[in-house]
Amino acid sequence: MLVNPKKAEKRPWEMFFIGAFYATVSLLLVKWIFSGDPVLSKYTGILVVTFVVMFSIPFIYYAIKNEEEKDLQIKGFKLLLKEHTKALTYFMFLFMGFIVAFSFWYIVFADGNQNFRAQIETYCIINKPAYFEECVSEYGIKHVSKTTAFLTAKDKIVNIFANNIYVLIFTLVFSLLFGAGAIFILAWNASVISAAIGIFSESNLANLPLGLMRYMIHGVPEIGAYFAGALAGGIISIAVIRHDIHSEKFWIILQDSLNLVILSVVLLFAAALIEVFITPVLF
Repeated sequence: MLVNPKKAEKRPWEMFFIGAFYATVSLLLVKWIFSGDPVLSKYTGILVVTFVVMFSIPFIYYAIKNEEEKDLQIKGFKLLLKEHTKALTYFMFLFMGFIVAFSFWYIVFADGNQNFRAQIETYCIINKPAYFEECVSEYGIKHVSKTTAFLTAKDKIVNIFANNIYVLIFTLVFSLLFGAGAIFILAWNASVISAAIGIFSESNLANLPLGLMRYMIHGVPEIGAYFAGALAGGIISIAVIRHDIHSEKFWIILQDSLNLVILSVVLLFAAALIEVFITPVLF
């Protein structure tokens, strides 16, 4: 009732503040309710993401439903892509709201590393696999689990692209099975990126803009790819419920979703190239 997809299409920038609000309330709820619990305090990073998902699911569901209806009303890939771009735009603003809020509170809270325990471990697995235990200890996390083998610079672009495709597949599967369920994967990625930004900013708010720039240069096309994949899977999921899978309408929707998946793969490859060749030069 407070925010709907049709309103968001007209003023997509408002979704930034909605995302920041959802992330802030989620983090505060987890901090005040679960941080003192001897068991659940170990999983606050997951609980934060869970609350963000619960806040976001109603909007995401109706947004995907709205896009599925467009598939039946509009003909032609270019026109459909133009309409889907509106949804991708407000999804991006929502995601950016998550990232900015999470990054801000990571720096503000002195115990921010405990609120993002799982995210920091994920950051270290990706960025310092050969020194995993030292990495997590450096950022205040104890009793870590496991490490992985060192990845050479030669294989970096392949591994980044492969990892991104892996996330895209999970996003597609979640959206196919649960409709709006892909928001869990996307919210989780937002929290991991935020932890990385907080680490890069050295827990100094003055460095936050630089940290955001550091990760958003390649993050924007990467995030856009995930949302395109989520949209594709979600549209198919709703189409299966609302239409006969043997009808002509369903195959029109399936073709549109396939185009979105192809767009996602292209965006992910571009993001990998930017991350390997451009971001290190600038930062």
